[in-house]
Amino acid sequence: MKACIFDLDGTLTDTLDSMVYSVNATMEELGLPGITKEQCRRYVGNGARMLMERTLEAVGEKSGQRLEEALAVYLRIFDENCTYHVVPYPGITALLDELKKEDVRLAVLSNKPHEQAVKVVEDIFGKGVFDYVSGQQKNIRRKPDPAGIRHICETLSVPEEDCLYVGDSEVDIKTGENAGVKTVIVSWGFRTGEELRQAGAGIVIDSPAELSAYVR
Repeated sequence: MKACIFDLDGTLTDTLDSMVYSVNATMEELGLPGITKEQCRRYVGNGARMLMERTLEAVGEKSGQRLEEALAVYLRIFDENCTYHVVPYPGITALLDELKKEDVRLAVLSNKPHEQAVKVVEDIFGKGVFDYVSGQQKNIRRKPDPAGIRHICETLSVPEEDCLYVGDSEVDIKTGENAGVKTVIVSWGFRTGEELRQAGAGIVIDSPAELSAYVR
């Protein structure tokens, strides 16, 4: 492999606490009840707007009339708290070091808002570890559309057949399928291995060490 494109939340970093905190602070500001960590785990993966849609429906606001208000509040709060309790999963830092030594190009493709995706990556891993970071941007359709993977391959000048996509959710399974690239789904994130296989994952990997061996 000449390049590895990673999903961020649930793949490289455990970001669930940051999203739970920001969602519930948003709901509190709107005068609405909060959601549980387990609910948030199920709602993430499709970007901030979908997270707010699912949260509002869960707390009884099913009309959609407060979606834009909630989204604006969430984006403000999340911008201030996107690294709250965020840590890399065990073994991820060593994995990235190994891949860089093998001259594998590294990139991130996330449905998290672009500015926050960059902030999390640079705060947690430092600048220069990844060759490219792409969060949700207006000019690039969000996952599971393949546009993000194709944009990164073009930016890195790496043929799509030499790229591996690594994620942790149903969205990532579909993203890899839609892009037609080799795809590995990890079981240490926001979904269990059983859930991932039921969702159609072809290759499920249980540890960063196993992923490193697969790439080599």
